[in-house]
Amino acid sequence: MGSNPTSQTPWTLYDMSGKEREKAMKVVELKNGEMVSIRETVKEDASRIIDYLCMVAGETDFLTFGPGEFLPTLDQEVVAIEEMLGASKKTMTVAVVNNKIIGCMSFSGGTRPRVQHTGELGISILRDYWGLGVGTAMMEYLIDWGKDSKVIRKFNLRVRDDNTRAITLYKKLGFIEEGITTREFYINGKFFDFVRMGLCID
Repeated sequence: MGSNPTSQTPWTLYDMSGKEREKAMKVVELKNGEMVSIRETVKEDASRIIDYLCMVAGETDFLTFGPGEFLPTLDQEVVAIEEMLGASKKTMTVAVVNNKIIGCMSFSGGTRPRVQHTGELGISILRDYWGLGVGTAMMEYLIDWGKDSKVIRKFNLRVRDDNTRAITLYKKLGFIEEGITTREFYINGKFFDFVRMGLCID
């Protein structure tokens, strides 16, 4: 699998020159031969992110929301993206194939000095792109961003205990299991536990 990793993303992607944009993203060849671009989100992505959320919500029960449960307005999504832009402890990342968003990831660090070095990430990928290397590319991009931030020292995440594909990926990247939260999800009359995992990057 070929790749063309690049450095971290400046905050005004659409205002940059061609060379600056090339530096701003990581481009990876997936296992199916398609090229995916991993980059920070900009406000021009807002409408496509909403479309993405509507689609991914109906594809899996591993997310914290289902169909129709998380539908931000365009203005709300623009505000959410703008809050991430330029923040040293927050980021939102998209994976794009042929101008289509096929994955989305976010991370927010703590707001107070004692906890600003750590935070929780969330990631989702369209089902058609599971198992092709998108998750690995996105997570590696985030880890590099964290190291470059000079602030973030640890990533935390929660994953359903029966989501074995995701847990395997996280362990491959160095995450360790730190505990179980019982009854975190309740779907169709059934409870699901969550595994808490963490990765130290210093």
